[in-house]
Amino acid sequence: MADGVKRITANLPEDLLSDAMKVTRKGITGTLVEGLMLVRRARGYEKAMALRGKVELDIDLEASRERGRR
Repeated sequence: MADGVKRITANLPEDLLSDAMKVTRKGITGTLVEGLMLVRRARGYEKAMALRGKVELDIDLEASRERGRR
């Protein structure tokens, strides 16, 4: 096994797994990895939303829009 990879055994509802695999067009492992990434992303979004209204930014929008192109 490669480093950073965990082999697991899980009991999953067949219909849920089958539907998820149809959506992702991936196998079991790919589907589970994509689902876990979505869970992680959702947690990051929740953390960011918890900061809403609490972070004060002092940004000059006009100056930032006038920066030169690369």
